[in-house]
Amino acid sequence: MKLFPRRRRARRLDKELGKGLWRQAHDRYVRGLDRYHQVIDGVKDDSTYSQLVLIGDELAEQLDTVYELCRRAQISHFSDGLQVPGGATKLHSSLSRAANHLATTAEAAAMVRLGHGELVAVRRRADQVKEALKDASDAAV
Repeated sequence: MKLFPRRRRARRLDKELGKGLWRQAHDRYVRGLDRYHQVIDGVKDDSTYSQLVLIGDELAEQLDTVYELCRRAQISHFSDGLQVPGGATKLHSSLSRAANHLATTAEAAAMVRLGHGELVAVRRRADQVKEALKDASDAAV
């Protein structure tokens, strides 16, 4: 990515998500997603790699949901710090759980890459990410 588009994107995110809690929640998900893709890049077996890519694509598709939840939260539960605003505890907790589950999904993928894990564990953790995002969507309503 070139420098100026990256700056424009960062400014847009600052404007729409703020620089506090909701931006942090969004950025944690993005970092987890980046880490997942870094981990699977080293998988040698084509079949395993293809299955991990499909799981990664499902997780990447959720990024729009994370962004929208954080954008709406910044409007309805404004935050410019790291304190969780009243009424937003369940939403923030669910977004945080989703990012944590994404990190454990990357760990499970790393274990598969090293030959010490199974794809079913990666799938289970990816499903936990989607479940946490469903909870976040329910809490945002």
